[in-house]
Amino acid sequence: MARAEQRAGFSSRSDDEIDLLSIFRVLGRSWRTIAVIAGLAVFLGGVYAYILATPVYRATSVVMLEARQSAGVGLESVLGALTSDNSTVNTEVQVLQSRRLLGRVVDALDLSEDPEFNERLRNPGLVTRLRMGLTGAEVEAYSPERLRDAVTSALLQHVAVRNVPNSLVFEIAITTTSPEKSARIADTLAMLYIEDQLQVRFDATTVATSWLTQQVADQKAAFEAADAEVRAFRSMTSVIDAETLAALDRQLKDMRRRIEQGEQQLRDLDQAIARLETDQPAADQPKRDRARVAEQVQALIEAEKSMVLDFDRQSAEWTQLAQLIRNADASRLLYEHFQTRLKETAAQQGINQADSRILSSAVIPSAAAAPRKSLILILSAMLGLMLGVGHVLLREIMANRIRSMNELEELTGRSVLSQVPKIPGKTRKETINYLMRNPASAPAEAIRNLRTALLFSSSATPPRVISLTSSVPGEGKTTTAVALAQNLTALGKKVLVIEGDVRMRMLGSFTEDTAQQGGGIVDILEGKLSMAEAARPVTGLGDVIFGDKSPTNAADLFSRPAFATLLAEAKAAYDMVLIDTPPVLAVPDVKIIAQQTDGILFVVRWDSTTREQVQEALHQLESLQLPILGLVLSNVDPAGLKKYGYGGYGSYGDRYYVSAGNNSA
Repeated sequence: MARAEQRAGFSSRSDDEIDLLSIFRVLGRSWRTIAVIAGLAVFLGGVYAYILATPVYRATSVVMLEARQSAGVGLESVLGALTSDNSTVNTEVQVLQSRRLLGRVVDALDLSEDPEFNERLRNPGLVTRLRMGLTGAEVEAYSPERLRDAVTSALLQHVAVRNVPNSLVFEIAITTTSPEKSARIADTLAMLYIEDQLQVRFDATTVATSWLTQQVADQKAAFEAADAEVRAFRSMTSVIDAETLAALDRQLKDMRRRIEQGEQQLRDLDQAIARLETDQPAADQPKRDRARVAEQVQALIEAEKSMVLDFDRQSAEWTQLAQLIRNADASRLLYEHFQTRLKETAAQQGINQADSRILSSAVIPSAAAAPRKSLILILSAMLGLMLGVGHVLLREIMANRIRSMNELEELTGRSVLSQVPKIPGKTRKETINYLMRNPASAPAEAIRNLRTALLFSSSATPPRVISLTSSVPGEGKTTTAVALAQNLTALGKKVLVIEGDVRMRMLGSFTEDTAQQGGGIVDILEGKLSMAEAARPVTGLGDVIFGDKSPTNAADLFSRPAFATLLAEAKAAYDMVLIDTPPVLAVPDVKIIAQQTDGILFVVRWDSTTREQVQEALHQLESLQLPILGLVLSNVDPAGLKKYGYGGYGSYGDRYYVSAGNNSA
């Protein structure tokens, strides 16, 4: 993962720091890809904005809520009053979006006949037609009520009501495909909202009037009953009024005072009689006076008792009468109150006002509210850029193929001796012919670099017997072997090319068909031919020992001592021996062949071979301690190198490479 991040430009100065400069380099070298993706996104956005999207128009009607503390004079207890608190404002927003009110708009404007709101009037889409065709179903018939509900639901999607912050103003916005229709619906909704408020107040007033009428009748009957009860009670009692009862009370108090005086006089006479007891004749007159006073006091007591009974009776009757009078007065006041409210409510029915008013009617829009073409293009460009950047970074992170010499060296820890550009030619023969005709071309120079690296390596004894292999088939090892032999031959070296891949035998496709006639490597190893007899001279390549069929397993065949003897003879007779071997991960042949060579030249195909394949193949070779001379990056595409930002031949060497038809120096 660390290598993947490093490839993507996420190499870090430390484990926790991202190298932004590396990221910018990755994006910079892939700017064409990002630009293409962004351009495609803008193109698709433009197609949607200018072709596919249906223009819609928004019209807005403005309504203001008139909050009042009372709904009418004297009607506070009858009708409710709208206030300016948040709950009232939010409630009115919901009323404006209510299905009941929108249903009235549908009826008023006959929106059930508008295809924009009644989808059943539209042509069925492709999916609907396919479904109907497969199932044989028909369009279900809607009842008028269900159709109205569906149209109302559709209209609800086109309505947006907004309360202007810190105010009692509502904006009713309608968005449709027609500017006139949007304005008409917005104005109709505002008007019906006002009418709905008036109707609500009228209905409330009507209900209040009916209720008050019943209350007036009930209270009148109650008052008349209470008044009749007062009159009836008055006719049955002797109490005239409160003054008469007060006079009786004064008489009673006077009577009690006289009784107290008489009793005091009796006590005085009793004392006088007691003093005159010794003089019997002198005491007669006080005794007679006492008897007279006692009779008077007794008479007063009897009169006081009668007067108390009469006073208590009249007090009770007066209390009861006062209660009856109060009840009658209360019934009268309540009756008069409801009668007054009834008159006020009846008068209010003719002067009801709505709780809102229209501040501004909808203006027919002159331009579409959507799609906002410029915004869509800007957002499409931004989305395209993000997708492009994401694609580039993800591609770099997920890339698992070798794309540069540096990557290959970093992955393997070994030197890359050369990176060979893709050699033009539809066939293998044309490939070799191209190198022969264009010795100063970029591919020829790359092979020359490989030759130089082999001949002038730091080793005291340059390798003379080299096996060429790869991880998997198709990586260009045979092409590299043939090209290297052609380059060495052109230098004057005596070269022998041995086809060690007797299973596939691809070497003959680079030469004339007649070159393969006769024996090959199998006949030599089986002792049927000598090296001199089997080697075939091929123009421009030196001598070639081709592969041939054998019933013996190839690995067993090359394990024979005859193979070591062959290489010893070849090393004595030639300056350079190149052995084209099978891929490492395919068969074990190369592990046996390489035991007898000076080293292995490992070929990796650019942007094709995976890192795992290279690592596994080299691991198998290293586990046997086989000498690896170096690596070759084959089939490199210079344009691809530029695309991935790794430079390449075209960035600095075009003036030095000469191909057929291009003789500029």
